[in-house]
Amino acid sequence: MPELPEIANFKSFLKETVLNKEIVEVEFPETKLLQASTSDFKKALLNKKFIDAEQLGKYLFLKTNNKKSLVFHFGMTGKFEYYKHNEIPKHTHLLITFKDSSHLAFVCVRKLGKIYLADGLEEFREEQDLGKHALDLSKKEFLEILQQKKGGIKSALTDQHLISGIGNVYADEILFQTKIHPKTKVEKLSEKDRKKLFEEMAEVLNTAIKKEGERSEFPKDYLSRSRKEGTDCPKCSGKIEMIKVSGRSTYFCPECQKERS
Repeated sequence: MPELPEIANFKSFLKETVLNKEIVEVEFPETKLLQASTSDFKKALLNKKFIDAEQLGKYLFLKTNNKKSLVFHFGMTGKFEYYKHNEIPKHTHLLITFKDSSHLAFVCVRKLGKIYLADGLEEFREEQDLGKHALDLSKKEFLEILQQKKGGIKSALTDQHLISGIGNVYADEILFQTKIHPKTKVEKLSEKDRKKLFEEMAEVLNTAIKKEGERSEFPKDYLSRSRKEGTDCPKCSGKIEMIKVSGRSTYFCPECQKERS
């Protein structure tokens, strides 16, 4: 599933391709992902322009010049295709045509994404009860979130109501870099642990953005490069193991990330 770094790269892509172009046609080859009526989408988009692209965690916002935002959640397989030929990509759910004859398609093979209309990012965040964008959190805000949270640290990091943008892959990486076992309870973490988590959260997410989510390009001591049970730990002589944490496949090194009693 695309997480915060991947969405950040989609945002950059859209800023480079679709801003300030008049929308002349809006089509819906499939409607399952739509969270508003087709007529509402057309009213909000036709003859308008996208003037900015914004991000909240795993959500991407295309802001129009009529104060509405088109909002995408990517599910497991969502992506954009921008092109100038006339063949519609397979599994397209929303197709936007611009005055210069270019097209933007939202493609989602497994149909787990969603497409919304919103009045703005903050309004949407309140409506959906989402936490702040992970990279917008101050250290104080992050520590306050952990202070109020009980239970497993991985569940806290991936709870979108607390922090927007961290999913399974980057939660594992953040915990690996901080040498914290994924089953550790938040209340067992020291102040030093919590501050280190904040620092590594920013470091891991920013590194992934810079590498455009290409895991093979991540630093050599990153778990995400292989993320496979039985492979060598990139930091020690241990082997990577996989366990289930809150129903999620979780990868870690039992040598680097000792379980706490």
